[in-house]
Formats: sequence, structure tokens, C-alpha cells
Amino acid sequence: MTGAPARGAVLFDFGGVLTTSVVAAFEELGRELGAEPRLLLRLLSKDAPSSALLVAHEEGRIGEREFEDGFAERLRVHGVAVESGEGGPRLLSRLQARLRPDTDMVALVAKVRADGYRVGMLSNSLGDDCYAGFDLPALFDAVTVSGEIGVRKPSRRAYAIACERLGSRPEETVMVDDLEQNITAAARLGIAGVVHRDAAATAAGLARLLEPSA
Repeated sequence: MTGAPARGAVLFDFGGVLTTSVVAAFEELGRELGAEPRLLLRLLSKDAPSSALLVAHEEGRIGEREFEDGFAERLRVHGVAVESGEGGPRLLSRLQARLRPDTDMVALVAKVRADGYRVGMLSNSLGDDCYAGFDLPALFDAVTVSGEIGVRKPSRRAYAIACERLGSRPEETVMVDDLEQNITAAARLGIAGVVHRDAAATAAGLARLLEPSA
């Protein structure tokens, strides 16, 4: 009896996987702005103009400042007073200041790579300096960022490009992401998935999926 194909490569998301929670960071920023904590995320997912700004930014069609100015205006429409000085609203830099490296996850990436598996990053970019402080070429065999390729998760094309750069077929690859919808999208191409919650659980999930076929 033939087992499932062995998985020999792993794609890791960045924000919320190699860092502390992006959701928590958005909620903290909402509180600082005097808004209901979930408002920012709700607008980005449910408010059409806000969602369009996010997609355009993550796909590299608009820069950080244009996104921030547009999103600040959407927040004002919803009753949140967002000040904009000479440097703009600085929403993304304030968000990123709330994110910290998850050292356990960084160590896990290194361990998976040391164990002989290829490791790559597939990330939807958010901000001009969102990867500051991380030596991505030293961590990964291949890095794929939405703003550079012009397509974002959950597009199938984003996963396909990431696998191509990593030198692995989708059926040989595992995706680690903190958003379940991104894991669901990856599965449509045959990529196995681990929904990240903490380093220990993710390590256990990878250990199961990376075991050789029976």
C-alpha cells in the first residue's frame, strides 16, 4: 500500500509566525487610537475601501504612505481621530513596534533546515520595513514576498511561486501560517498545512507531516 508522499520542504509565514501575534498588535493599536480594539481588523476585512487599500499595498501597487493615508481616512469616517504629521499617520510603524521576534519559532526554522529540509518564507508584506531585524537570506533557502511578486496569499499563484523558488512541488511542501484561510488555500494546490498557534504545537505538527512515507 502506497503512503502519502513524503514532505521535504516547509514554507513559513512571517507576521504572527516568526513574530508575536499580528492580531494582538492591531488590537493594541486600536486601543491606542481610542477605537474598539477589533475595529482596525474588521475594517481591513469587511470595509470595501479599506480592504482594497490593503490588497493594493500587499501586492506592491501602492506604498506604505499611500496605504496609511487612505486607511487613516477610513478610520476617521468611522469616528477614530487619526493625527497625521509630516511623516504621515505612521500606522504601520506603530503596528510593527508592537511585534517582537518569536525566538522559539526562529529556532524551529533553523532546526528544520538543519534536519535536511528546505525552508522558505511566503509572506504578505505590510509596510516598507516589516522585515527589519531579520536576516531572511540566512534563515531561508528562498524568500517570497507578495509586494515583490505582485500577488498575495490566498492566491494560488503566490503559493506556486513560493514552491518554485524553493525547488519543491506543492505535494512535497508544508505551509505554516497563523491564518486558517491561508492554510485552506494552500491545500487546494496539494500543500499540507499547520495552523500556527505556538512553537511547540507547530513543531509537533511538522514532525508528523515531515515523516517519511510508510
